[in-house]
Amino acid sequence: MIRRLLPFSICSAGTLIDLPSVAADGTAGAAAGTGLSNTGIGLFIIAIAGALLLTLMFRASATHVARIVTERFGKRRIHKILNARSPDLLEDFILPGAYGGLTHIDYAILTSGGILCIQTKHYNGVVFGGTDEPQWSNVDGVHRRKFLNPLIQNEGRTKALQNVVPDVPVANLIVFTGSVQFATPLAENVIHVRKLNSYIAKFVFGPCKIDDWDAVWLTVKSAALTDEETRKDFRAQLSFS
Repeated sequence: MIRRLLPFSICSAGTLIDLPSVAADGTAGAAAGTGLSNTGIGLFIIAIAGALLLTLMFRASATHVARIVTERFGKRRIHKILNARSPDLLEDFILPGAYGGLTHIDYAILTSGGILCIQTKHYNGVVFGGTDEPQWSNVDGVHRRKFLNPLIQNEGRTKALQNVVPDVPVANLIVFTGSVQFATPLAENVIHVRKLNSYIAKFVFGPCKIDDWDAVWLTVKSAALTDEETRKDFRAQLSFS
């Protein structure tokens, strides 16, 4: 008589061994193992992603802080150089604009050769831009940004200052701080802060073009606006531009 066997059964030494339950247990164990592995991989991926996110956030914050610190250091360096060249120095003030509205001036220094109207820019990386181009570009690693041509921008400020003292020469000067390089040669009045001392020297030691030094500087200081209400008006003007 032939015994008909059920699927997945083994007949050995007259004993019928049923294996479905064993197979099921093995399958369950494999599933459990697979489940744990997937969970572990998922947690690992989440941990890596979190670490990368924290790294990027920390790097961005560190870069931002470093930029603020180096920019302040650059401004302090400019102030120190200018103050050593002339006691007649004004910074961070507002004048009526040459074409209406208000305009902000970073620095104005009176020398024997006239007044230097200085705008400062702080950038790292490479700066691209021509004298007549309305916008310049800065590439710093993966970051690329555009900004107004400072020569054109400061020309309006220079004219505003010239309106205050029409008989005194007023020169437009752009000073960059930071680890910046220029892709193309720029105008002589666009310099890095390391050249500021030598640039001013020709104005300080050149022929004197000021008839009444005290009267000129008193006129400039009287026209300079530094009150908070004017600053609010200027910020409002920027928000609409």
